[in-house]
Parts: sequence; C-alpha cells; structure tokens
Amino acid sequence: MLKGDYEGLRKNRMICSEDFKMAAIFTHTDIKEEDLLGGDEINMCVAMNQLFQRMRNEKESIGIEKVRQEEKQSTLKELLKVKLGTLSSPLEKQLTETSLEKLNELTLNIFNINSEEDVLNLMN
Repeated sequence: MLKGDYEGLRKNRMICSEDFKMAAIFTHTDIKEEDLLGGDEINMCVAMNQLFQRMRNEKESIGIEKVRQEEKQSTLKELLKVKLGTLSSPLEKQLTETSLEKLNELTLNIFNINSEEDVLNLMN
C-alpha cells in the first residue's frame, strides 16, 4: 500500500465541465445538463454523487413500473382463468408480452369477455 496524505484527494476535486462530459462519453454514462453544476468548473465528487442518485432514482422508477405490470398480468390471468376456465399457452404468452395499457383495457372489459377470441380482439 502506498503511504501518503490522501486528504487532499477528498477536498476540492474540481474538474472542467468539458472533461466531465468527455469522461461520461468514454464510460458510456448518460449525463444530462442538470447533472452539471453551473460554471466552467465543477466539483467532481458532487457531480458524480448527483449523477449516481439520478441513475438510482431512474432504476427504482423502472423497477416499480415492471412490478406493476407483472402484478397486473398475474391478476388478469387469474381473472381470465376464473371467467374462461383455462387459458391456452399462446394466450398466456401474449398476455405476458403485452403492454400495461392493453392489460388495463382488458381488465376494464373483463365482464365483456366470454372467450379467448374476445381477449385477442381487445388486445389487437
């Protein structure tokens, strides 16, 4: 391990805004203008913390949407099984791959569904 005073590394790590943008390009990191603090120089530690926080928030948002869609799919499949008896494998697969908007539409029309054909018509 190298010996020395690393305290200076924790303080005032200023970097040119353009260098920060270049580093983001090289690392394939998606940065937005709001990630850059005003001025020609930015504190790299602060900017990176803000960037990572935004990325965490976006991942949480995507995760929540995915969970909602999976819950909606599961509930709708169960409702359709009660209504129709059984579901064919192709229909189950199609329900798994359909959008949240279509799942919502199917759920709202559950009382109008009497066959798998009705489900397919509503999905298309």
